[in-house]
Amino acid sequence: MFKHLGFYFNLVALFLFVPGIFLPMFSLSMDVTAQIGGPSLTTELMDKELSLLGTIQELWQDERLFVAGLIFIFSIVIPLIKALLVLSAYLTENIHIERSIIDFVGKIGKWSMADVFVVAIFLAILSTDHAETESQQTLVIFGFKLDLIISSETLSVVGNGFYFFTAYCLMSLLGTQFSQRGLSHKNDLKINK
Repeated sequence: MFKHLGFYFNLVALFLFVPGIFLPMFSLSMDVTAQIGGPSLTTELMDKELSLLGTIQELWQDERLFVAGLIFIFSIVIPLIKALLVLSAYLTENIHIERSIIDFVGKIGKWSMADVFVVAIFLAILSTDHAETESQQTLVIFGFKLDLIISSETLSVVGNGFYFFTAYCLMSLLGTQFSQRGLSHKNDLKINK
């Protein structure tokens, strides 16, 4: 029973993984406002939504290859390898091979949580929700004094992709735990026979 439950949890995790990498992880917008006297002029400096794949692509294009590579390995490659390994463990009839695979999946599963922490730290850095800066200057033009106020506002919001990806990680870890429990249960039944 635990073996089947572990497989189903990992299957659900895989279905959460797909929107987790394609949906936006966060959105970031930044506006700058200049006010001279009464009227003001506002312009948008940045407005972007990035998914996990979009973040990797942008890091790659900015030649931040090491960070892009790490996020790609921990966020994309390891989860896909885990999914293939869990499927092969579920389909095998050899308990020794199944145990080796599930033990290996348990070990790499802990490493795949590293990307969740990286993404969480990244989002914490960007979560300057409504952070505002304001600078007041006085301009003197032809003897006239003009008060100039320049302000910027940054807004970042966690997107649905973050929640799907976090749910994927948790479901995958639960699935691995159930699979390991299923192997222990098989051993207990063999010993009692």
